[in-house]
Amino acid sequence: MESSDTYTPTSSAPLSHSPTSSSSSPPPPPPPTVVMSPCAACKILRRRCAEKCVLAPYFPPTEPAKFTIAHRVFGASNIIKFLQELPESQRADAVTSMVYEASARIRDPVYGCAGAICQLQKQVNELQAQLAKSQAELVTMQLQQANLVALICMEMAQSPQESPQQSVDNFISTPPHTGGYQSGMNNFFEDNTSPNALWEPLWT
Repeated sequence: MESSDTYTPTSSAPLSHSPTSSSSSPPPPPPPTVVMSPCAACKILRRRCAEKCVLAPYFPPTEPAKFTIAHRVFGASNIIKFLQELPESQRADAVTSMVYEASARIRDPVYGCAGAICQLQKQVNELQAQLAKSQAELVTMQLQQANLVALICMEMAQSPQESPQQSVDNFISTPPHTGGYQSGMNNFFEDNTSPNALWEPLWT
């Protein structure tokens, strides 16, 4: 009795890899993981810095002293409260003002920034007094100069100078030493009236 089951051999051929698959470029490396550093405020307060932290834009991690000074005088809760009550366009100026006022309060615990303002106002008053004094001295010098010019003009008007042509005419009309010269010549001729008087010394 023949068996109805027939055996069909199966040939398993090894899979050949194409040369293009082996020379394909490696996959690109994954992008580096960016580690966000907490802001200086959260780092000092030792808390997790949230994505929308109110203090992060104004207290970067590179300036820890900025928040330390403000936190020492105002406190973190008051700083956050101040910033939340202001629009974003004014927060940067508010932080700068708070840091300046805190620095002045640390330097001068009694007067704070009011002491610096009073000192600057005193310097302004002193400079204004010096400016007023200088302006008064300048006006006085200008008046003295004007009076001197008026006096010179008055003297020139009272004694006008003669023109060169008038001086020449006066010199010609009245030559100097004319009278003495003429009188000397007259006396000479009066003493020697005789013609032989001039020759007398030669014959003696």
